[in-house]
Amino acid sequence: MKKPDHRIQRRNFLKLMAGLAGGYCLHPGFVFAQNRAPITKAIASTGEQIPVIGMGTSRTFNAAGDPATIATLAEVLGAFFAQGGTLIDSSPMYGSSEQVLGQLLDAASPGDGLFAATKVWTDGRESGIDQMEQSRRLWGIERFDLIQIHNLRDWRVHYETLQEMKAEGKIRYIGITTSHGRDHEELRSTLEQHPFDFVQFSYNIDNREVERVLLPLAAERDIAVIVNRPFARGSLFRRTRGQSLPDWATEFDCTSWGQFFLKYAVSHPAVTCAIPATSKVHHMADNMGAGFGRLPDARMRKRMQTYFKTL
Repeated sequence: MKKPDHRIQRRNFLKLMAGLAGGYCLHPGFVFAQNRAPITKAIASTGEQIPVIGMGTSRTFNAAGDPATIATLAEVLGAFFAQGGTLIDSSPMYGSSEQVLGQLLDAASPGDGLFAATKVWTDGRESGIDQMEQSRRLWGIERFDLIQIHNLRDWRVHYETLQEMKAEGKIRYIGITTSHGRDHEELRSTLEQHPFDFVQFSYNIDNREVERVLLPLAAERDIAVIVNRPFARGSLFRRTRGQSLPDWATEFDCTSWGQFFLKYAVSHPAVTCAIPATSKVHHMADNMGAGFGRLPDARMRKRMQTYFKTL
């Protein structure tokens, strides 16, 4: 018996996109998306604009061999693109995420609407080159916009390789990442010594350590900042469970706690975008809603901090 084909075909994806364009506009998070462009910020080294809400794939896209989950992820990706999303971040560290993402991108055919960002996560020059080429094949793209050295692993070796690749036009931007506070001092030293285009680290309303050194340093050195873990792996939602969103959140076009946290993160002047990850369509719809309307100013950010501490 012939096995059923669980791939997401392009014609089915286009039908899905059409439904998303109409259906998700009704979601409360998209009230401000109607006939409005998403908020963008400039990549400091070039001035290129990207939307402040991107998409991460850690854990969520590690779904090879699970056709039901992959079908749902096609809807998640559709919601992302339907509301103007461009930057998608992944890594070889994330299991089958790049494989699944490549399968869905093949169906979606986003073209110029994709800002493709992955990472190199291995030791040694040749191993790094092989891994980056494997990632490119898995994504099914001609080149990456951004390749980041994941968690500073063998960063001196990979930095030289990435410089060569950038000079040859094989990538557009070079970045470096960490999700661990213990690596912040080494990251600081690295950023001070080398001209990276991007840096990625954790930042949220309950973890503001990077405000002391890393965010000011990124601003000083014209380095774009990608924020990971903007929800602190869900702990912010556990903190606010059963709590009402303050009425004054409407002053910066916020309709949910998820948007409250995302708008806080991306409103920092040094932050370029945040990359929340989700495998749920309604969460993606809500996340993307944070990229429309107004962002809190400095006075409002302090008010948000004070309110959160009371919860």
